[in-house]
Amino acid sequence: MSILDDLQWRNAIHQQTDKDGLQQLTNEKKIAVYCGVDPTGDSMHVGHLIPFMILRRFQLAGHQPVILIGGATGSIGDPSGRTSERQLQSMEDVHKNVVKLTAQMKKLFITSEKDANEIKFVNNYDWTKSLSLLDFLRDFGKHFNVNTMLSKDIVANRLETGISFTEFSYQILQSMDFLHLYEHENVQLQIGGADQWGNITAGLELIRKKLGHEAKAFGLTIPLMLKADGTKFGKSAGNAVWLDPEKTTPYEFYQFWLNQDDRDVIKYLKYFTFLSKEEISALETAVETEPHKRQAQKRLASEVTQFVHGQQALEDALKISQALFSGDIKQLNAHEIEQGFKNMPTFETSAPHENFAEWLVNIGIEPSRRQAREDIKNGAISLNGDKITDIEFTITPEHSFEEKFIIVRRGKKNYFLVRLTH
Repeated sequence: MSILDDLQWRNAIHQQTDKDGLQQLTNEKKIAVYCGVDPTGDSMHVGHLIPFMILRRFQLAGHQPVILIGGATGSIGDPSGRTSERQLQSMEDVHKNVVKLTAQMKKLFITSEKDANEIKFVNNYDWTKSLSLLDFLRDFGKHFNVNTMLSKDIVANRLETGISFTEFSYQILQSMDFLHLYEHENVQLQIGGADQWGNITAGLELIRKKLGHEAKAFGLTIPLMLKADGTKFGKSAGNAVWLDPEKTTPYEFYQFWLNQDDRDVIKYLKYFTFLSKEEISALETAVETEPHKRQAQKRLASEVTQFVHGQQALEDALKISQALFSGDIKQLNAHEIEQGFKNMPTFETSAPHENFAEWLVNIGIEPSRRQAREDIKNGAISLNGDKITDIEFTITPEHSFEEKFIIVRRGKKNYFLVRLTH
């Protein structure tokens, strides 16, 4: 199966500029393919993964990926998908974000010495920083018709609320990127999200105006990713799911994928994993016949967590998940406790050495000593996974994970993380 046939089966193609021409080109030879991301933050989230998973598929099919981190475009802001002007970052912050996003990309795409030699990382700041305003207007601005620019969805959607000349110029800068990479890196295909269609076609128009219609360049976009309930993909409890383990822990990342709806899971397996058609078909059958086992969700969570965070992080996430499911949390270390209980109600206190019931009241887990003693007597309180039924029990620093955390559970589901201060 060709790369484009595979993408078609995965329902991963929204638009392409010349289907037959691109199919012929990719069948005839290995090409350079580029996808870009702007450093508007210091980490990518799972929504950013979508076009880069497609780029990774081109890489595995033998084509050369060119990854662009937009130090220039990121400094002015992409108007697509926005209803108002973006707050501009300082150039210092942009450059810091470039470094962090580049490191994330290398972790995803470089898995061998061969990858390191073949993958190209570029920053569009490098070829725009010395460009004068007059050269920009004469060499590039002259090739852009304002009426055509206004008709592009990315601009047209902003006309009612208003758009600055800065953000209006974004598609010119991205078009310059495609032209530069075509001329200097032999890039013949740009891929991006559905909202990038206007920018991509603008780049193709610039290439043809500057180099002639015989220039073979193509564009391909990926469909907008929506969940079965119609909401935007990539949010968990209203927050973005980040690739940075400091922002979204590998355990949280794993749980995000594990909790996907049956109606979405096969779509996500096609997009976000490198499983074969046969493997995904078998999991689709499992969803239909044994949905309670959640085999597809478990495989999805394992595959994507391993891809983004590595095998050890996946094993840690599985260990934490099993411990929380069984209630046997004593097997966890402090780092794993911090991951698994990150979003639980948290209290801070100094190292304890007092009556357990009084301690529960003092830190705020129980409302009164009477209630605390009653819950302890009834077996409703657990300390680090062990039920405490002795109302005279004394809690000490030994009852902690590496003198950093104590876990209290009240009832079956109410967990509390107590962070020890020193």
